[in-house]
Amino acid sequence: MSERTAGDLASAAAKAADAANGGGNWRLAGIAGTAIGVLAAGAAAGVAIERLTVGRGMRKKARLALDSAGPYGALRGTPGTAVADDGTELYFEVDEVDPETGAGAPRRRRLFGRKAPAPVTVVFSHGYCLSQDSWHFQRAALRGLVRTVFWDQRSHGRSARGAAQQGPDGVPVSIDQLGRDLRAVIDEAAPEGPVVLVGHSMGGMTMMALAGHCPELVRDRVVGAAFVGSSSGKLGEVSFGLPVAGVNAVRRVLPGVLKALGSQTELVERGRRATADLFAGLIKRYSFSSKDVDPAVARFAERLIEGTPIDVVAEFYPAFTEHDKSAALPVFTEIPVLVLAGDRDLVTPSSHSEAIADLLPDSELVIVPDAGHLVMLEHPEAVTDRLADLLVRVGAVPAATNVGSHGSTAQPGS
Repeated sequence: MSERTAGDLASAAAKAADAANGGGNWRLAGIAGTAIGVLAAGAAAGVAIERLTVGRGMRKKARLALDSAGPYGALRGTPGTAVADDGTELYFEVDEVDPETGAGAPRRRRLFGRKAPAPVTVVFSHGYCLSQDSWHFQRAALRGLVRTVFWDQRSHGRSARGAAQQGPDGVPVSIDQLGRDLRAVIDEAAPEGPVVLVGHSMGGMTMMALAGHCPELVRDRVVGAAFVGSSSGKLGEVSFGLPVAGVNAVRRVLPGVLKALGSQTELVERGRRATADLFAGLIKRYSFSSKDVDPAVARFAERLIEGTPIDVVAEFYPAFTEHDKSAALPVFTEIPVLVLAGDRDLVTPSSHSEAIADLLPDSELVIVPDAGHLVMLEHPEAVTDRLADLLVRVGAVPAATNVGSHGSTAQPGS
C-alpha cells in the first residue's frame, strides 16, 4: 500500500471523527468507527481502498458454512462470577475433569481420611475485542481431561462493563487492572491447587500484570504458563504492515478519533452494522495469514470482533501504548513456559514473542508458519499440541493422554 493511501485513510478517519462530534453523516462516522475498531481488535486499518471489498462472496459462503456446521463458541461450562476490586462482575465458566477420561483415570482408591490433592486448573485469558469463546478448539480438545477455567475480561463477552470506567469520573483501563481482575478470577474459580496460565495477546499481558502485582501467587501456585501472540511492551512501535508515513499518520489522528467515536456510541454502532461487509476483508487480513482459512472460522472471528462495542474499543486502546511488563516476566523464570506466535502476525509480531523468550531463556519458543494473530483459531492443532505438551511437562495430564482431533477445524465425516 502506498504512503499516500495510508495518509488518505488517516485523513478520512479524522474527518469522520469531526462528523461524529458534530452529528454529521453517521455512515461516514460508522466507517471510521469500524476501521478503528478493527485496528484495535487485531485487524488494523490501512488496507488500500480498492481492497476493502475483497471477501464479500467469501463472507456469504462463511455464513452458510457456519450455519450448516454449527456455531463455533457454543461450548459452555459451569458458570460463575468473580468480583474485581472495583466491583466489576467478571464472568467465568469451569469445565471439570471427567472421572472416566480425565487425568489420572481410572481413579485410584485412597486411604480413609486422606484428602485427594486439588487438581491442576488451567486458566485461559482471551485477547482484546474477543471473548473466552476464542479458545473454542483448545477447549474442545482439553474438555474432561483437565480442569479448565475460561473467563471474559471486563467489558468483554458476558462480563460487566468496567465499574471504574463508567461515569464522568471514570478512570482509563490499565493492564495492571486486568492483572488484578485475573487474581479475582483465580481466587473465586481456583482457590486452591496448582494453576497453569494461558493467555492470548492482551490475555498474556494480563498474566504479566498478575505477576507484577502478585509475584507470590505465581511463585507459590503457578506451575506453567503459555503466552500466545503476546507482547511485553513497545506496542507503540508496531507498524501493522504499513509504511512508516502511513502508520505515523494513523497514530497522529487515532487518539482524537477514538475519543470522538467513543462518545458517539449509538451513532457509530449503526455505522458499523451498515458497513460490516465492507470490512470483512480487513478483519481476515489482520486476523489470519492462511489463504485457505476455514470460512466458518473467519466468520466466527468477525462475530467476536464485531461484538465489542466501540466505546470499549476506545477505552481499552490507550492501555496498550503504555504497556511495559518486561520487568515482571522474570517471575515466571522457575516454571515451564511456552511462548508461541504466528510468523505473520501483523498485530503483535513474532519479534515480540522472541523478546519474551529472551527474558525467559528456559522457555520453549514456537513460531507457527503461515499464521496470523488469531493463531489458535487458524492453526488450532499446532496450538493445542503445544499446550498439551506443556500440560504433560507440569504433570497436569499423563504423558499418554490423547487430545484427539477436537482441536481441528475439520468437521466430522469430512
